[in-house]
Amino acid sequence: MYGNIGKPRSKFGKFLDKNGITQSELSEVSGVSMDTITRACAPGGELRSISKDKLIKAVRKLTNKPVYEDDFW
Repeated sequence: MYGNIGKPRSKFGKFLDKNGITQSELSEVSGVSMDTITRACAPGGELRSISKDKLIKAVRKLTNKPVYEDDFW
């Protein structure tokens, strides 16, 4: 599975796995650090609004799907 090494995943992490998006790919497209993306993919990971916005924009670009912050957080 993409990026999942048997660790628990948040809704956001499961979405990335399902859509074949790696954390490194998302970091490159979004400009968000790998540490922040790792936190977003872990259950209960808290993020700043600006980070969430950047991640959502990048996911939309990578998937061409209408995703929203409320879908994950």
